[in-house]
Amino acid sequence: MKFTDGFWLIREGVHLSYATEVRDVRPESKRFTAHAAVKKVTRRGDTLNAPLLTVECFSPAEGVIGVRVTHHAGKRRPGPDFALSGAADGAGEVRQDGSVTELTSGALTLRLDREGPWGLTFHDADGRELTRADAKGTAFATTGDGGHHMLGRLALGVGEQIYGLGERFTPFVKNGQVVDMWQADGGTSSEQAYKNVPFYLSSRGYGVFVNHPGAVSFEVGSESVGQVQFSVEDQTLEYYVVAGPTPKDVLTRYTALTGRPALPPAWSFGLWLTTSFTTSYDEQTVTSFVDGMAERGIPLSVFHFDCFWMREYQWCDFEWDPDVFPDPDGMLARLKAKGLRVSAWINPYIAQKSPLFEEAAALGHLVRRPDGDIWQWDLWQAGMGLVDFTSPAARDWYAGKLKPLLDQGVDCFKTDFGERVPTDVVWHDGSDPERMHNYYTHLFNRTVFELLEKERGQGEAVLFARSATAGGQQYPVHWGGDCWSSFEAMAESLRGGLSLSLSGFGFWSHDIGGFEGTPDPAVFKRWLAFGLLSSHSRLHGSSSYRVPWEFGEEAVDVARRFTLLKHRLMPYLYGVAAEAHRTGVPMMRPMVLEYPHDPACRPLDRQYMLGSDVLVAPVFTEDGEVEVYLPEGTWTHLLSGERVTGPAWRTERHGYDSLPLYVREGAVLPLASDDSRPDGDWLDAPTLLVHPSADAGYTAEAGVPDLLGTPAASFRVRREGDVLRVTATGTDRPFTVRVAGGASARGEGEVTVPLS
Repeated sequence: MKFTDGFWLIREGVHLSYATEVRDVRPESKRFTAHAAVKKVTRRGDTLNAPLLTVECFSPAEGVIGVRVTHHAGKRRPGPDFALSGAADGAGEVRQDGSVTELTSGALTLRLDREGPWGLTFHDADGRELTRADAKGTAFATTGDGGHHMLGRLALGVGEQIYGLGERFTPFVKNGQVVDMWQADGGTSSEQAYKNVPFYLSSRGYGVFVNHPGAVSFEVGSESVGQVQFSVEDQTLEYYVVAGPTPKDVLTRYTALTGRPALPPAWSFGLWLTTSFTTSYDEQTVTSFVDGMAERGIPLSVFHFDCFWMREYQWCDFEWDPDVFPDPDGMLARLKAKGLRVSAWINPYIAQKSPLFEEAAALGHLVRRPDGDIWQWDLWQAGMGLVDFTSPAARDWYAGKLKPLLDQGVDCFKTDFGERVPTDVVWHDGSDPERMHNYYTHLFNRTVFELLEKERGQGEAVLFARSATAGGQQYPVHWGGDCWSSFEAMAESLRGGLSLSLSGFGFWSHDIGGFEGTPDPAVFKRWLAFGLLSSHSRLHGSSSYRVPWEFGEEAVDVARRFTLLKHRLMPYLYGVAAEAHRTGVPMMRPMVLEYPHDPACRPLDRQYMLGSDVLVAPVFTEDGEVEVYLPEGTWTHLLSGERVTGPAWRTERHGYDSLPLYVREGAVLPLASDDSRPDGDWLDAPTLLVHPSADAGYTAEAGVPDLLGTPAASFRVRREGDVLRVTATGTDRPFTVRVAGGASARGEGEVTVPLS
């Protein structure tokens, strides 16, 4: 939200009060509180009839410093609040030197000088200034309509770039943008977002998290071009500065605070196929799709039933449509016999025609208006109500309706919607409707995820969720929502996914081929390669099917090729997934995350690193022309074996069976021998594909995880003159070592391969 009219003027109807000078500082051992006057105090009378801001500075975790600015402390705080699982107030240390008070937490220091103008500066371990809240950086504003807004401003350095703020489909670098945290069902072609996360990451090696679940407005160099401003309509503003020094360090600290992603089961990384949305389908259709994939040699891991598995006008009643699926128990058993997992679509709404509406209403499980009436409307489902997930009883009731589906054989759920949440309602727990608007989806996804963990066991739970906010990364997987079937939508989907990854989300997917419309075969084939080199891979559409043969025999070949490739890569990919679970560093990594010191990588949004070793550049053209940037080092194309020395920009042309897919110098990729499934026995005759550096002292290590993500075996690689010696630990089974572009050898325990 903008409060000023250019540099000199304030907008009509707005009154701004800035922290101007420090009146006192009250230090404690691990935190301090300062009081800031909003005007210069030259005599006692200046302290009358004037506001005083209370500024509390503390550290909830090592390397994280929080600032809480309050105008009127008596405002009721009904919640909800983000659950900061990693918070433990008291991680910092306060020291004073003359007029300067400092709070240090790990590699981060906050400095306040009582003399001179108001200002908070944040420094790294080397004393380098990361950012600062200067003379206009701490304030509140009142507006003519009675509004009261708290705002903070942190300085942008020359050339500093800002990323994140959720899954945003606008330009990847957020400088110059107005970004409002407000969940919306807006597709992928606008400034609206399904996943709003009030956290941004800076190219200077720090992050900022605004601890407010409701409407937070960010002006990223868009009101004051040298500042990131964030504001909330409240009496208190709380934000955290998160130290680096690397972007990975920032994400690790941020996710320690807000929650690390659960590790999805290995089977979920295979190919998902759906009925699509409004298409006509029954068991015969489903069987034809499943058998058609098998006949064409395209391994399928999950089959998903979209909305119309339930009866029309009755979403959700959690009952199979008896006219379309008269034998759901038998159908699910037959799908299971083919080795498939099953996913079912759900949302948090109960249509009036659903038998569950009357039951939920009688039990008090639906959200009500202030006059006591149940909130309803006709958008999406006729007369639908909204399950009140702030009520423990309502959460248990909803989960209880899902359990019979799990008993029937459903393995996971697509938790759709959750964005269009009204604010003219009363919540069971008294939550503030404005704060609950964004937070509602968190309760929805948590309810379903916890049920899956309870019924299936930890490590077997997975969602396909559309909406989220800060902390939602704990309940993977999330997908990019409703995109068009075009190259432009493919590119905007990737931008959204990369922004989400820099917001703390480890796993992300999208609808291969696009959701709305029917893709041109060229779009579909290019999207197949991109989709199968993403964290999770799903074929899904709106009014048309996404089985590959609908787009020609070449599409079948492309689908088969990249599905098998992903299965071969699973020992590597699942190791990367386990790293995301442990550290919060995502699987799909913007180039700036892996190469923060390379200026050319900072704006790149059409390529990414899949883990630390594999570079992927999807092709967004029919003719196969694509630009790709390779950072410093020698890169080997995984499919062709071509070697390229970076840093270099390249314009390449690829057929539908290829794309820029490069492995960095020094990497060791463990590959599975069984490419028929994503969750096979990865220690059964694996291949270690080694890309050695020219360094005479080259050493590397690679691990192969088990299906729980824990290390099952490790392989140490070292160069000894003209040979590579690879030693296995944790396994006595045979393995193959293959040098990229060179020789290979097979053995047990220790294998030696000539380098020339």
